[in-house]
Amino acid sequence: MSDPTSPPGLVLVPRAAQRRVRWKNDGGWTTELAVRPEGASEFDWRVSVAEVDADCTFSHFPGVDRSILVLAGAGFDLHVDGEATAPVRLGGPAHAFSGDRGATCTLIGGPTRDFNVMSRRGRVRHVVARSQAPVTVERRPGLTWVAYVASGEATIAGLTAAAGDCVIILKDVPGDTSPVALAGDLVLVRLEYA
Repeated sequence: MSDPTSPPGLVLVPRAAQRRVRWKNDGGWTTELAVRPEGASEFDWRVSVAEVDADCTFSHFPGVDRSILVLAGAGFDLHVDGEATAPVRLGGPAHAFSGDRGATCTLIGGPTRDFNVMSRRGRVRHVVARSQAPVTVERRPGLTWVAYVASGEATIAGLTAAAGDCVIILKDVPGDTSPVALAGDLVLVRLEYA
């Protein structure tokens, strides 16, 4: 959903327009923020926020790389088949793991809100980080950014976004490859096509 007041190259996905669904295993709610390509049965990348209110199982996604960053709550212990238990905690950093293997999470202190990114291995690389200081991101072919407003308000290239909003910063706009300035409590995802 593109806001006509957004600067060129930015797509605002306001919280009110996001799709929130209950997980199949009743482990919580997930809110889909952005997916590319839209409407396709097989995604290149997908970005979502989950409200985990019970121990749960993660669905298998063969050939997909996943990252999780805890936004609120104490966090959980992540159990990935064949790997040591990983503590995924508030304050990060994002924890990366493969969708090829089965995984479960055990909450350690009640409900947890976390940020999730999945990208097709060999097709798209992604990096997830939280930023609470002004930053500038580049725009160029093959590179897309997703900025999620974790709390308060944020400004993105002069656009004001509220907590829970998502802004997709597209690759270069014809005739304009200037960097994009952002400020606020943000989670930034850098998605680069191989």
